[in-house]
Amino acid sequence: GWRLVYGAGDQGIMGAVADAAASGGAELLGIIPTHLVDVEAPNGKYGNRIITETMHERKKVMLMNADAIIMLPGGAGSLDEFFEALTWAQLGLHKKPIILCDIKGFWKPLQALIDHVIAHGFAETSLKTQVSFVEDAEALVVALSRLATSKE
Repeated sequence: GWRLVYGAGDQGIMGAVADAAASGGAELLGIIPTHLVDVEAPNGKYGNRIITETMHERKKVMLMNADAIIMLPGGAGSLDEFFEALTWAQLGLHKKPIILCDIKGFWKPLQALIDHVIAHGFAETSLKTQVSFVEDAEALVVALSRLATSKE
């Protein structure tokens, strides 16, 4: 019964998550900028999508349509989206949970970086309360189930 709001890609981990969500009967909403349609979504597998002009607009529309921000292991794009969502939370622009799925300790260096930034006075300790880490997909489902239950 959950909806996946995602970057609309049908390749790589994004495509695998979309395939799994669709197979499980989830509603999907893909958000993709014009310049990435042919690169990230050449097959256009899922019809429910919004095409934006820019990457920044993509992030804004994704955040506006999501109930929570979930980050799986990923690269620069994932980090960009994470830091923008975290910054917006810090500024009070949203109160949506931000959960990182720390599969096999992938995000441990990011946890250490957040601690480092706080230790050097560049952020308040409250920054740590803006982000939750779970160790695997099963723990992520539990965390999301709790969120869904608390919203009812």
